[in-house]
Amino acid sequence: MTNLPRGADPGAAALHSPFGRQYDPRMTSVVEHVLPNGLRVVCEQLPRVRSAALGFLVRTGSRHETRDEHGVSHFLEHMCFKGTPRRNWRDINVAFDELGSIYNAFTGKEHTVYYGWVPAERASRQLDLLADMMRPSLPPDDFETERKVILEEIAMSGDSFEHHVWNFLHTVCFDGHPLSHEILGEAETIAGLPRERMASYHAQRYAPGNVVLLASGAIDPDGFFAAAGRCCGEWTGPARPSADGGPARAPAPGVHRRKLEQFKQQIVILVYPSVPHTHEDAEIIETFQSLFGGANSRCYWNVVQKGICSQAGAAWVSYADCGLMALYADGEPEKCEQMLDALREQARDVTERGFRAEEVRRVTNRRRTQLALESENPKTRLMQLVDDLETCGYVRSAEARLAAVEAVDEKSIARHLEQYPIVGDGLLLSVGPRDWP
Repeated sequence: MTNLPRGADPGAAALHSPFGRQYDPRMTSVVEHVLPNGLRVVCEQLPRVRSAALGFLVRTGSRHETRDEHGVSHFLEHMCFKGTPRRNWRDINVAFDELGSIYNAFTGKEHTVYYGWVPAERASRQLDLLADMMRPSLPPDDFETERKVILEEIAMSGDSFEHHVWNFLHTVCFDGHPLSHEILGEAETIAGLPRERMASYHAQRYAPGNVVLLASGAIDPDGFFAAAGRCCGEWTGPARPSADGGPARAPAPGVHRRKLEQFKQQIVILVYPSVPHTHEDAEIIETFQSLFGGANSRCYWNVVQKGICSQAGAAWVSYADCGLMALYADGEPEKCEQMLDALREQARDVTERGFRAEEVRRVTNRRRTQLALESENPKTRLMQLVDDLETCGYVRSAEARLAAVEAVDEKSIARHLEQYPIVGDGLLLSVGPRDWP
């Protein structure tokens, strides 16, 4: 089933694999397998590590919810920790602790992810636990308890300025589209969500063809694929057709403001059409964001360090089939005019004069180091696998990721900005205590 290349470290010692064979740290490869029920399994061996990270990528999130089930994806993520036919909530929590697992889960607009990172010899038990959680029993008492927890989360989100900004941006830019949906849901939809509706949503969206099982670290692929068959092979059911609303339209230029008197800060945002995260320019955009607003960036020295605002930069808001570029400045409400002028000035400058080669090299060097460190850690490498599956549809080697970074230069950035300009009126958003403009 596998044909694995060997590295160049003849002194590396073999380690015991929990999935049945001796794991040789000199071997490194990404291999895939699809179970008969349609579940895709992706496995990567990392050299010279003694741990393994495993996870499930479920291709469902707030974008895929109907109007009367807003928040069900996030609510369901919580319920996967609350009990299965084999384990109650206490059994699940104790099992994670006994494994010494570093674990978590998170829900987004287009996906839900569950993962655990353990010593290599405990990976098979970690897989059994995570796979069991993917088939929750939704205990009625715990369902009602967790409903209250979610409602409290929704109430507490009102205290977060960033939460208000993020949701306002999506409400304005994706008006009428499922991408405007709040990930937490609304209090009304969560309060009225029947348990049976969640069970139906789970059966259709957590179907094997809509799920990917991933592993990275000290893993023997053949043994892992066999274990995946034992743990997940009996899953059945077709995935529900996605109610994702199709590609969103680019937002029209204009001005939108939201007055929030409970906060002391104001954010000014300029929004322009961009590309989806599946676009070939993805690495160019990542580099641009760092050049425009990262450490030692244009905005840092020319805006923040001049006292115009506390932070400024660029945020790429991207999804599978659409994207936006948001230039932002966050500071004192009375400086809105200065913040807006500063953003426009920096956007004009990088568009007309571009970036210097040495600037791009500095960012590229940082990005290369970041990717190298992530690729050596099973948990962060697992997140790279998730990212690749969502952006490329396949997994890139660490070397391929580095090559993509190296290919970015000042000319490719200039070309992208010519195709997707960040000058002109754009869409202006303002959030904070000042009713401006």
